[in-house]
Amino acid sequence: MSNIKTLLSVAAAVTAVSVATPVFAGPVMDEIIANDSLVCLVSPTAPGFSVPDSTGIFQGFNADFCRMAAAAILGDAAKADIRGVGFSDSMKTIVAGEAHMGARSITKTGTRDADEGMAFVATNFFDGQGFMVSRSLGVTSATELNGASVCAEDGSTTLLNIADWFGAKNMNYRVENIADKTARLEAFFSGKCDVYASDVTALSADRQLAPTPSDFMILPEVISNEPLTLVARPDQAFEAALFWSFQVMLNADSYDITSSNIDGIVADIDNQPPAVQRMFGADGATTDMAAKLGLPTDWAYQVIKQVGSYGEVFDRHLGEATPFGLNRATTPNAHAADGGLMYPYPIR
Repeated sequence: MSNIKTLLSVAAAVTAVSVATPVFAGPVMDEIIANDSLVCLVSPTAPGFSVPDSTGIFQGFNADFCRMAAAAILGDAAKADIRGVGFSDSMKTIVAGEAHMGARSITKTGTRDADEGMAFVATNFFDGQGFMVSRSLGVTSATELNGASVCAEDGSTTLLNIADWFGAKNMNYRVENIADKTARLEAFFSGKCDVYASDVTALSADRQLAPTPSDFMILPEVISNEPLTLVARPDQAFEAALFWSFQVMLNADSYDITSSNIDGIVADIDNQPPAVQRMFGADGATTDMAAKLGLPTDWAYQVIKQVGSYGEVFDRHLGEATPFGLNRATTPNAHAADGGLMYPYPIR
């Protein structure tokens, strides 16, 4: 009996130690912290999502998720080294270990998720593939595109979706497979292709790059599901930091917390709802998470203060006051409380 008690005591002690021991950062997190910089890949020319401003600094919806990661891990959103890279090259760069993450509208698919070189962490935008045409073509529906030539991006899911959709409709088509986006758009705008195929939001961004945007229209058909997801080099701590930073942005939405009012919330933290106290209180859940993941103690505050809530970022770059004119509430990216797919996980 005494031996059993001894074994139980030892087991309890080991369990207590394992629970109390922090989960130290993995190699990717260690590299980011050691270099004091986070390398994040975005599309080089995607208005609304990622486009360099007059000083060469990338601005846009996706670029802000690079800043989210830097704010959480390094305490400074400006320490995101944001680089514009083509679609196929972006995945190769991450797998090769030459970037830490990508925030550039990469669709999460089964075969990509099975690749050991990349981790799909959090879907930050739900989209679908569509078609853009010149108004001079005289069509109003994708069902009228039999025999059309289609400009599409090599290495993306676009080509597979086109094949599935045209095949199901028993329609003929021809692909102009042009890897370089600038060359692909020039080919389309100049009439070399009848149709430009991409995600609907990408089409909206690319349309603005036309000499006369009003000469082009996006057809009503959406032919696929495109969960556009933040990707990272595999590292459990790094992936957790990205995932939960995103959840902080979604949870902030639930309580109408923004970069503008976060200081007032923190100053009055004792009178906030319990969920808000767990996010931003000195002894809240995010403080415990910081110790286990190797993050600054105030990482959740920094994400909101420096970048904003999810809704704030959406409205800033894609909302009704922007050239995109998107009403978030009418898209799948609405908060779950409003019938959308953005469902905040509990931080506790």
